[in-house]
Amino acid sequence: MERIVFIVDDDDKVRESLVRLLSSAGYAATGFSSADRFFSTPLPLSPCCLILDMKMPGSNGFDVVKKLEAKGDAIPVIFISGYGTIPDTVQAMKAGAREFFTKPIRSDQLLNAVDEALAAAEKNIASRTEHAASTMRLEKLTPREREVLELAIGGLLNKQIATELGISEITAKVHKRRVMDKMEAKTLADLVRAAERLHISRARSR
Repeated sequence: MERIVFIVDDDDKVRESLVRLLSSAGYAATGFSSADRFFSTPLPLSPCCLILDMKMPGSNGFDVVKKLEAKGDAIPVIFISGYGTIPDTVQAMKAGAREFFTKPIRSDQLLNAVDEALAAAEKNIASRTEHAASTMRLEKLTPREREVLELAIGGLLNKQIATELGISEITAKVHKRRVMDKMEAKTLADLVRAAERLHISRARSR
């Protein structure tokens, strides 16, 4: 899968230098001279990260991060600045930056930071994909099966689920098996983890 790095910096020399460095390291690097030009390009589905100049004419890095979050495109961001200060670094980290570098930037440090950022992006994509799949599986459950799910993840046995719902133990067992099949859970632990990813609350615990 292609690993993409975007660079947003109004300094042509810095931007072009970073594009060359990242391209030589095997990344698909694209530079933008302004935040507006960056936002005019849709983000890919592939793992990507952003190297972002903190202070540019007409905008600053924090505005860009806020706009990304508002669009639901919170990709890993590495801040760079020509004159970083400790307060700037603290603010950048609070804004969710993975790293903050002051120019000139050491190539090895930047490449390490990019590699870590893209690894985080890959995990985020995998997590979102699994969440979407779990949501689709959840939607296959009937209202009764959803009740059984909420009781089962609370640790209730088939007999206890039956009592709670006013049904026979055999019926409870059948419902639970259907829940396990539809949620593609091999064990109760698998079912619990899937429920946690979907923020499903336990109806009752033992």
